[in-house]
Amino acid sequence: MAEVSRLKIETALKEIQDPYLDKDLMSANAVKDIQVEGSAVTVQLSLGYPAAGWHGELTRLVEDKLKAIDGVDQVVVNIATRIVAHAVQRTLKPLEGIKNIIAVASGKGGVGKSTTAVNLALALKAEGATVGILDADIYGPSQPRMLGISGKPETKDGKTMQPMENHGLQAMSIGFLIEEDTPMIWRGPMVTQALEQLLRDTNWAELDYLIIDLPPGTGDTQLTLAQKIPVSGAIIVTTPQDIALLDARKGLKMFEKVDVPVLGVVENMSIHICSNCGHEEYIFGQGGGERMAEEYGAEFLGALPLDMHIREQVDGGNPTVVADPEGRVTEIYREIARRSAARLATQAKDFSSKFPNIVIQNS
Repeated sequence: MAEVSRLKIETALKEIQDPYLDKDLMSANAVKDIQVEGSAVTVQLSLGYPAAGWHGELTRLVEDKLKAIDGVDQVVVNIATRIVAHAVQRTLKPLEGIKNIIAVASGKGGVGKSTTAVNLALALKAEGATVGILDADIYGPSQPRMLGISGKPETKDGKTMQPMENHGLQAMSIGFLIEEDTPMIWRGPMVTQALEQLLRDTNWAELDYLIIDLPPGTGDTQLTLAQKIPVSGAIIVTTPQDIALLDARKGLKMFEKVDVPVLGVVENMSIHICSNCGHEEYIFGQGGGERMAEEYGAEFLGALPLDMHIREQVDGGNPTVVADPEGRVTEIYREIARRSAARLATQAKDFSSKFPNIVIQNS
């Protein structure tokens, strides 16, 4: 029997590509340990992003590749997930209890941004992360209804609030504090102060990701987010329509100007498939989101169909990812979640917590 060397194992692992990082397992630093005992090989892998839905396929790829090596009869693959905090704007540092904040934005309303945000949050959870969602649309909060949550948040100290929860997500919204049909007749400064309070006065419990569902546009709320809230990355939601793409470009450029990395572009309502005959039609145009991503050097994270069930499910407080966990649309959301988190995992890590605090005292 041929002797199995560590070098042979490493060489084989270099031939397995991580489709979300666009690197092989060795280059991605995903291989943490290799143990060889006779004809048995144990490989310890660690991914910097949640990908529970891909672990089975990855395990099979590693097993097949290593068993093809002469002398290897048994392969054990262990996969761990290690999500860390990533760098934010230079003048800020991550908030305690929240490793990464991801803003979901759009240049204009009506492109399905909130629906994408809630399903993305649920998809990240389904992939193995601890996730929260903050509804930053003070004038038109929609997450309470989309998540099927009613009632008001509790407080244990009279100063801070406990996040509301459903479907395994922690959530906070101005919609939990007011009646659903009450209009918010506030000027900009009050809105931005409310956003900060909702974020900082909520007792988020050790989140890997906090998704912020931003209101459409590039106004006060977005500027506050960029200047005062530590954001690790942003996702731009658009439709293929030229008008939507024009505004989406403004949102993308805004994040670039304020040093918030754009993780990628999601094209919503990409194609309509007739529920009766199966005919496919590009109602809002074709390929606009992908062209925009290519134009600005951003990642194209995925395209979602114009599907009546997506709307019905969020209106009923049961978003697609939980309503139809095995469905094709859910798989698209989970693919987008993996790509987004993997893109974030390639960025610089935050080391601010590693530095000691220097305290000067008078003796």
